[in-house]
Amino acid sequence: MLVRKLLASTSIIVGLASPGIAASISGTVTGPDGKPAMGVFVTAENPKTKISVYALSRADGKYDIPNLVATTYDLRIDAIGWKAVLKQGVILSSEASATADFNVQKRPVEWSELSTWQGRQLLPKTEAHNLSHKDPFFTSCFQSCHSFQNRMAIGTRTLDGWLDRVRYMSDSMMAGDGRRLKDPEIDDIAKHLTVLFGPDSPKPASPEQAPGYQATVRDFSPEAMNIVYVEYDLPAERGMGPWSAVEAPDGKIWIPYYGRGNAVVQLDPDTGEMTPFQLPFEHTAGIHSVYPAKDGTVWFVETSLGKIARLDPKTKEITEFQSPQTADGKRVGAHTIRVDDAGIVWVSGGPVITKFNPKSGEWKHFPLAGTYGNESAPDGSQWFTAFRDKGPIGRVKDDVLTTFQPPTNGKPQRLVIAKDGTIWFTERQGNKLGHLDPATGAIKEFNLPGPEASPYAINFDAQGMLWYPSHEMDTMNRFDPESSKVTEYPYPHAEIAMREFFVDSKGRIWYGASTNNKVGYFYLNEHTR
Repeated sequence: MLVRKLLASTSIIVGLASPGIAASISGTVTGPDGKPAMGVFVTAENPKTKISVYALSRADGKYDIPNLVATTYDLRIDAIGWKAVLKQGVILSSEASATADFNVQKRPVEWSELSTWQGRQLLPKTEAHNLSHKDPFFTSCFQSCHSFQNRMAIGTRTLDGWLDRVRYMSDSMMAGDGRRLKDPEIDDIAKHLTVLFGPDSPKPASPEQAPGYQATVRDFSPEAMNIVYVEYDLPAERGMGPWSAVEAPDGKIWIPYYGRGNAVVQLDPDTGEMTPFQLPFEHTAGIHSVYPAKDGTVWFVETSLGKIARLDPKTKEITEFQSPQTADGKRVGAHTIRVDDAGIVWVSGGPVITKFNPKSGEWKHFPLAGTYGNESAPDGSQWFTAFRDKGPIGRVKDDVLTTFQPPTNGKPQRLVIAKDGTIWFTERQGNKLGHLDPATGAIKEFNLPGPEASPYAINFDAQGMLWYPSHEMDTMNRFDPESSKVTEYPYPHAEIAMREFFVDSKGRIWYGASTNNKVGYFYLNEHTR
């Protein structure tokens, strides 16, 4: 996992090997005993573009970082419980292969490296605050925007310091959508944070010293070592970080910044160049979702303001649209946005589903509250998950709303439409995947492995496998729809926080990891099998 302090090492051997089809870096990782070390992330970062490629050492200690462009790289190794090692200035020429061998040494595990589920088990508990899903600390902070690793566990604050941070979270992240915390809740959460991350916290220096730590550690199979991640660093000062990453017809990637970021960003995936398009005001917009239309415009939601907006990248003009209230006078919210092939805009999130025709200016509402995920089917129908209450799946076809009720209250969150027209969806709080056949209305649910599988984003890869991130366990997971087999893969950072998966024109699955201020994609390195 991510280690913040990089220690220089003289145990690295770098040399040029025989030319290959594409530039790559490979080598072997060994432990203190000289034996192969499996599951260590080896990263090649281009310091100029801030593009990093992550690969894992396999059971024999060997790793391969493929598909690299010719340039100079910084190499490092990152793994929980191992000292980080950095080697700068590794020059890689075109169609050449470099070798770099690493020897790793033990170090204490840090609290900031745990998964959210591990934190629930190991962080201090008090009689007044028993850590659970019902605790306002977890539902207000951990479940809404982020967990504890990147914003809490990395430092120590007094009660006054935590009061300041919780107020900021309430004002900037929850502004305008009815979830702003009340003063007693702010005091309660700040007191709890002071127990967990204050100067007199009772927790040990390392979670390894906490009773039961070893029982919380997830093991990965040798098969799971062949995943490769490619990530782009984004500026840390932009609000809550990138919420997702989706490809436009021209191949550029569009990224929404939530909280006070108030911008959508265009990324060139080849060069790493980023172009921000800033809203012309400072109050929190809460840009939660962005979607490029076929005509070149880019649509996004201002969740905190209940608006949708259109950006013309050529003129940089941003136009906002406010949905009229519902028939009974309720304000209409905006959460996830999609634009169908006809240019019609569909929005989830409010007390209703919203349909907007930009050409005619016509608005329509459909009575399904608490909707979250939102996708357009090839036949023109629109599909929605309802995350609140009992969580039906909703379909709007020919302006008629139909709902399908899952057998358990798993609260569907995101969905994807398969090639055969059936619907797959995640049940984050139910720890399940669901499958709906619209032709029959039949729904089947699949239990997922792990103490808290918590699937969030979902999409298919080119081989027809379903992928989802575990929001609480920090794993990337592949589900085989034919066999129901799940393969769990490590992710190189704590607090995975991936909300949407988008597939680009090259078949790569893109994501935003907001708390790590990164966007990226992943694929399986078949050469390592």
